[in-house]
Amino acid sequence: MKTRSPYLNYIADYMLTRQYSLRTINAYLGWIAKFIHFHNKRHPSSMGDAEVKAFLDHIVLKRNMSPRTQSAALNALAFLYKHIVKNELSLNLNFARSNRQPKLPVVMTPDEVKQLMSHLSKRYYLITGLMYGSGLRVMEAVQLRVKDIDFDYKCIQIWNGKVNKQRIVTLATELIPLLRNQILQVEEYLRLDLQNERYAGVWMHNALTRKYPSANKSLAWQYLFPSYKLSDDPETGEIRRHHFHPTCVRKAIKKALKQTNITKVISPHRRASNSWLKCVANRN
Repeated sequence: MKTRSPYLNYIADYMLTRQYSLRTINAYLGWIAKFIHFHNKRHPSSMGDAEVKAFLDHIVLKRNMSPRTQSAALNALAFLYKHIVKNELSLNLNFARSNRQPKLPVVMTPDEVKQLMSHLSKRYYLITGLMYGSGLRVMEAVQLRVKDIDFDYKCIQIWNGKVNKQRIVTLATELIPLLRNQILQVEEYLRLDLQNERYAGVWMHNALTRKYPSANKSLAWQYLFPSYKLSDDPETGEIRRHHFHPTCVRKAIKKALKQTNITKVISPHRRASNSWLKCVANRN
């Protein structure tokens, strides 16, 4: 692991106290570090609009990055100057905009879904079904808690999704038996974990931990797709059970795709046609 500078550590601590996700923190720190190195390690407080414009121009004109990537860099630098440097960037920055064309949407047919799902291992079958069936992003799926599944109303509650938004999506009836079995597995993990004196409960935001001090060891707050192993909390060093790593899910889908004759570019974000559930329901 690379050692951060004291300045980047300060930014990380600032973001942690304001409950930014570790993923967002790492992304912002990455762009801020690239910005500083691009300008020969000058301190951000000695720079401003002109230097930010030059950096944004560089990543588009020299690196040919996509509009989404350029937007991520701008968001990180806007955060830096608003909250850390305390000197907000101009709203009229005139930098070169990425003109890379967005990718065309790829929609999977029922037969393609059936092929893909048939080659997924049991470990990743349900989570993939939720992603394609309910339109969940990878991070939204791996971060689901048991309490987020509403069997009565057949829906899933998504908390702190992309750009920190909440929403409710439909839960397919065909997945309910698999979900109930999954929750039984989570309950068994929790029973074993509670016998471990070092187990500190599932990770929760500090505010929630203070409001619900015993919730981190309740079934409702456990991750729906827990890791097989206990691990150290990177912030506190306490023993917890984390969720599936998103990279593992992506690799599982990529591996399954190689075993099919599908030629489309498929990823966890690709959409499936509405009749995909027939394929899921007919598995074995």
